[in-house]
Amino acid sequence: MFSGFMMNTWIVASIVALVAGVVGFFTVLRGSAFVAHAVPQGAFAGAAAASLLGMNTLLGLGVFALAAGLGIGVLGRSGRHDVVTALALVVMLGLGALFLSRSVEYAPEIYSLLFGEVLGVSRSQVAPTSVLALVCIAGVLLVYRPLMTVSVVPEIAEARGLSVYRMEMLFLVLVALATSMTVPVVGALLMFSLMIGPAAAARSLTDRPLVAMTLSVVLALLTVWLAIAASYLSNWPVGFFVGALGALSYGMARGWLFLRKPLTRSGAITPGGALGT
Repeated sequence: MFSGFMMNTWIVASIVALVAGVVGFFTVLRGSAFVAHAVPQGAFAGAAAASLLGMNTLLGLGVFALAAGLGIGVLGRSGRHDVVTALALVVMLGLGALFLSRSVEYAPEIYSLLFGEVLGVSRSQVAPTSVLALVCIAGVLLVYRPLMTVSVVPEIAEARGLSVYRMEMLFLVLVALATSMTVPVVGALLMFSLMIGPAAAARSLTDRPLVAMTLSVVLALLTVWLAIAASYLSNWPVGFFVGALGALSYGMARGWLFLRKPLTRSGAITPGGALGT
């Protein structure tokens, strides 16, 4: 499990979980779970297109994920954001189906794009994934304060001269970068579960932003590590375990919050607080 080609999986998956935990925190905070579901479909279509053209699938993932994210941001400014996101989702799924219908790849290759493949991470993916992770984390650190302000109190952000629209576009770029790294590991259909489950659980456990983000990363790492081990031992899709463990972590966090609710009412503690889900 920890030798040979499996080391590539552990390394890339850990990098993916780190970024998913950080970006997922802002995704949940901003109520953008639907966007986190739609953008991976663009990445899936890009991977299918790259495979059809004989190109690096990571390049196709990045280009189409970025196009999907920016398209949602631009079109959503003049229309209903949920409608634009839904339309982007179905268009990208349609393109993915079209590209796959023209592809001569074996079924397992297509399957791994949708649901992930624990044995499908190659050494060539380690360096590009690391670079994308550094860019993504650096971007979050650079805009942490303004993005936090825009996400929590957009009216105050506007009064301070911050552009909500520009921060929205930047956030979508960060989601696209995170997506480009995550799809090869957990697949397009369940990528968003790694970003949403741990982050939502973390927000249920604390109202302190930095603590919540750190906890989101820790939970994402535990989720992906346990998923890889379970997938290796059972030969089941790693995406299934990521989705199941992500939902389990959120369910347990909400259960803990429910049990502590009497104390909340008495003022003894304030779980969730301003960041409560």
